[in-house]
Amino acid sequence: MTTPRKPGGRTVARLAAAAAAVAVAAAGLVGCSSGNGGDAGTTFTILQYEDPKTAQGQGWQLALEMFKKKHPGVKVDFQTTSFDAVRKNAKLTLGGNKVPDVVEFNKGNADGGQLASQGLLSPLDDQVKKYGWDKKVTGGMQSFAKYDEQGRAGSGEWYGIPNIGEYVTFYYNKDLFAKAGIAAEPKTMDEFVAAMQKLQAAGITPVSSSASTNQGFNQMWVWYSLVSAYADRSQIDDFMFLKGKVDFSADPWKKGTEQFQEWIDKGYLGTDLAGLTYEQANVNFLSGKTGMLIWNNGVFSRVKDQKDFAWGYFTLPGANMSMGSSGHLWGVPAKAKNKDLAYDWIDTTLSPEVQNKIGELGGLPLAGDSSKISDPVTRAYTERFDEIVKADTLTFYPDYPVPGFLDFIQTNMAAMSNKNETADEYIQKLQKFYDDGKKATDQG
Repeated sequence: MTTPRKPGGRTVARLAAAAAAVAVAAAGLVGCSSGNGGDAGTTFTILQYEDPKTAQGQGWQLALEMFKKKHPGVKVDFQTTSFDAVRKNAKLTLGGNKVPDVVEFNKGNADGGQLASQGLLSPLDDQVKKYGWDKKVTGGMQSFAKYDEQGRAGSGEWYGIPNIGEYVTFYYNKDLFAKAGIAAEPKTMDEFVAAMQKLQAAGITPVSSSASTNQGFNQMWVWYSLVSAYADRSQIDDFMFLKGKVDFSADPWKKGTEQFQEWIDKGYLGTDLAGLTYEQANVNFLSGKTGMLIWNNGVFSRVKDQKDFAWGYFTLPGANMSMGSSGHLWGVPAKAKNKDLAYDWIDTTLSPEVQNKIGELGGLPLAGDSSKISDPVTRAYTERFDEIVKADTLTFYPDYPVPGFLDFIQTNMAAMSNKNETADEYIQKLQKFYDDGKKATDQG
């Protein structure tokens, strides 16, 4: 090995001066990237899938305006894709050489847990502490923000930050209810079934639904709402967080699934549903063709603004528990180049200005002030969600526990809705798919 020549005094001085200059330049770069306006020419990429017409989508637009003012030297590339596209392509997108700086992704073991356990997302514990996000996202709303090394939700490090909550309700057309002779909002399961019978007798489809194999959310939510109606906290947690043996041939799964099949057989959820998307189900309700629509708060502002009939909403009457969860998550890809800007973007979406904007539009913000909501209908809708969260009776969404579950459930919902599969057949398939997925997760 050649021994390096010791530099002379002038060389040392020149090297020291150069090192000092580099240090000063580096400090300037760090300062810019940490939230002092950003580097001139930096492109900050946001990948999200919220419809700009929704409360959350409108909240993002306000956040975008605020972020740009705070970082005038940064070019913001605000990309909008679809929920399905992110779910199917997330691993390729986040594992590639050109990744977004911040991304919206689906929560749950099947999606967020997979991304976290495979090292595609940056852990956020330090940022949660620094920005105080755990003071804004509290209680059960933290459940799907955290994942352990095997990608199981409910514990471990923070990998995502939700901004809103969600809960599933039945939106209903008061004019059609009156036409069918329904005098009041149903308060029990028996009254709810009786209301569907009266709507059907009046020639009105009771519940607007979809059952296509890739967009059949309505039917899945009806089914899981019925399961939730007869469930308790421990049964849901065992299922959702892979805590214990789940017997799908026993209640609440058996009772809920059999009742779901009964509602299909009686036509309460409509007919010819195989090719019907959830958007078509929404349009059918908004155009006054159906008595009810099962959906979450994602459609609240749309119903409020676009309907031309008297309307209301309620959670499934007489149910022990209700479907709902924290919202989708903001995450920072492990390969992101502008992580400090990403943290600031997330913090901006949790700011009082953005959160109260979302709240005003019925978006159920996690860090908003419901008392500031001016519209009484929207305020009551938000307060109902707050009651459910406080009571700890949210059952989350059924596709979260194991990979591939959403596609599996939607495919079988379509089969049941088209009367090609019975409740018992679905339960048997459900047991096998869940047990296989749980075993694979346990093995890492």
